[in-house]
Amino acid sequence: MAVWGTNFVVIKLSLDAFPPFLFAALRYTFAFLPLVFFMPRPKVSWVNLCIYGLAVGVGQFGILYFAIDGRISPGLASLVIQTQVFFTIGFAMFFAKERLRTYQTLAVLMAMTGLGIIALHTDASTTFLGLALVVFTGFSWGVANTVSRRAGSINMLSYVVWASAFAIPPLFVISFLFEGGWGHMNASLTSAPVGAWAGVLWQSWANTIFGYSAWGWLLSKHPAAVVAPAPLLVPIFGMGAAAYFLAEPLPLWKILAAGLVIAGLVINLFWPNIERGLKRRLS
Repeated sequence: MAVWGTNFVVIKLSLDAFPPFLFAALRYTFAFLPLVFFMPRPKVSWVNLCIYGLAVGVGQFGILYFAIDGRISPGLASLVIQTQVFFTIGFAMFFAKERLRTYQTLAVLMAMTGLGIIALHTDASTTFLGLALVVFTGFSWGVANTVSRRAGSINMLSYVVWASAFAIPPLFVISFLFEGGWGHMNASLTSAPVGAWAGVLWQSWANTIFGYSAWGWLLSKHPAAVVAPAPLLVPIFGMGAAAYFLAEPLPLWKILAAGLVIAGLVINLFWPNIERGLKRRLS
């Protein structure tokens, strides 16, 4: 969660050198190469790999980069994308017949209240379009979570690497069609400073290879309602890093919104242990 949270600052800084969809295409190119030559294809269908690669690569990060590129601030993006919790739990209830317990409902409502506060405070740095786009990335993340869980107990590193192959072509095509064609793409690639390329590699290896392999492994071992809220820790790191490195302001409403979201996480994760402890004491 620390890697994912601070990554929003890296995204913002790297977007100074690369247009968003080209940046996403480079991320998954380096996640795919050269590891694909050393990792056997996971024992899962091509359809599963394709849906996961498109959901994460295009639906989540392609759109997220586009949103952060002037439509929403990085710190708030790190918070709004946690709508994935609602989508992941909802999909698990629909497809895996998992039940949403009372305390989990309360947790979700608290988090939704925090997101509602954000929606009431749009300004020049955070637009309604930016909010809508990042909510859509949460939906895409929820789809990816559901698909990866259905893959079962497999080598998640291999899964993430091979799925990246399906994100690369559409991202390059979108970049070519909507970001100035080959001339602009070539200019970005040849003029990008070392720091921007370091950002690409951080995206590829720290976030994609490490982050999503670990995340997929957790989802394959635990119920979605337990694991899905964990990224609500991301805004703590995301908003803190944005305030420190990008001087993004932290007004009271933003702190209140983040507090509600994190409170929802705490209730969802720790209420069962608290309840068991109370029962033991009372007995």
